Amino acid sequence: MSTTTTRRVKLATLVPDFYQAMIAIDAVSATGLDENFANLLRVRASQLNGCAYCTDMHSLDYLHGDGPQQKLNLLPVWRESRNLFTEQEQAALELTEAITLVSDGHVPDEVYNLAAQHFEDKELAQIIALIITINMWTRVGVTGKMAPGHYKP
Repeated sequence: MSTTTTRRVKLATLVPDFYQAMIAIDAVSATGLDENFANLLRVRASQLNGCAYCTDMHSLDYLHGDGPQQKLNLLPVWRESRNLFTEQEQAALELTEAITLVSDGHVPDEVYNLAAQHFEDKELAQIIALIITINMWTRVGVTGKMAPGHYKP
């Protein structure tokens, strides 16, 4: 039996302090990271979480920032197109998937260690912060049934 919800609460309106805190976290989540790289990770986490709004928004951000269209197109199948992704990107995508799908095997040591081989501790910590933050946002988008197409970079 399915039910239809005719309305969804808007966190920005009803819990503005919480929403503003999310914005503040988001503002520092990618500090020091290349913007195209950060958006690639945001898009992948958004895809995995099924958040159309976030996938749309960060895809547009990625393309606006001069990221190659082909890389974005092949992001869902990046393992089959590794030649287009740097070793750092591959390690970060593995980590993004492990953190995003944390209930499916947690974050395996081999995934974490691979990322640690490719990034200095500070950069790795920033990547983890970014992944946690986009996962937070996708929960807002999915729960609120936010529709794509309303975001303009």
